[in-house]
Amino acid sequence: MRPNREIDVADSDKKEAQTEDKEAPAVAPPGEGPAATTATQSVVQWDDSRMVTHFANVVNIQSTLEQVDLFFGTNKTWNLANERQVKVELTDRVILSPHAAKRLWMALGGVLEEYESRHGKLNVEGR
Repeated sequence: MRPNREIDVADSDKKEAQTEDKEAPAVAPPGEGPAATTATQSVVQWDDSRMVTHFANVVNIQSTLEQVDLFFGTNKTWNLANERQVKVELTDRVILSPHAAKRLWMALGGVLEEYESRHGKLNVEGR
């Protein structure tokens, strides 16, 4: 599976070494051969051998000064009219630094803009 957007969250606790006037590193998509490297380029090799896939239709987010926690789960209350309680089974938690969370936010924003330009605006209830 190839991600639509590449985002580097591995070294999110390090200070940003690049300024806006420097070139960003080139990212090779997963499963494709190595890209040519120069002094300003680096290659990312995607190893998906240990990757697992989970479905989530619910996400909850909390944060502290040092981290942003993403909780993913599944709402299994299919007939809400007959149920008085909604049960969400949390299955995964992802912990990010605030810098990595902001890069994820920016990447998701771009993906959703592209999605809405192709398929129409998404109307989401919430805050």
